[in-house]
Amino acid sequence: MRGVAAGPTWVFGYGSLIYKVDFPFLRREVASISGWQRRFWQGSHDHRGTPERPGRVVTLIPAPGRICRGVAYLVDPRVFAHLDHREKNGYQRIATHMLCGNPGERVEGVFYIAAPDNPAFLGDAPIGEIASHIAASHGPSGSNRDYLLQLAAALRELGDEDEHVMELELLLSG
Repeated sequence: MRGVAAGPTWVFGYGSLIYKVDFPFLRREVASISGWQRRFWQGSHDHRGTPERPGRVVTLIPAPGRICRGVAYLVDPRVFAHLDHREKNGYQRIATHMLCGNPGERVEGVFYIAAPDNPAFLGDAPIGEIASHIAASHGPSGSNRDYLLQLAAALRELGDEDEHVMELELLLSG
């Protein structure tokens, strides 16, 4: 993980950080970043799966021209001890520019990404296989299916119909 800034820092959430806010924050805004898209390509052996049967959670992959919507939180630097622990399974913190609020205010901040070179990265698979994997996974934080459904509902509340997430939701609901 990179060093922590001296003052309040924006953190962009695109997965469970949207709906599972278990940390204090100074400000919360709907936000977006450019050039990234969500994918259920990261393994989770500590939250939504086990070491023997990891679940699948979202990470961001580069996608030129795409916009990823989520939520940004302005946090005190002390919050990073909690967030770094929460995002420990292969995630790293990287700097980014984001648009916050309406109209969008351009701010600098960070987000967590699980890059392909981390040991828990599962990568791409046919959408039906990803859905089956999610349906069968469960870990200390609950079922992988619940993670997907909570994320889909949270994105819908933000007005974001993320095609990857919504397609998986449809496959798991039917």
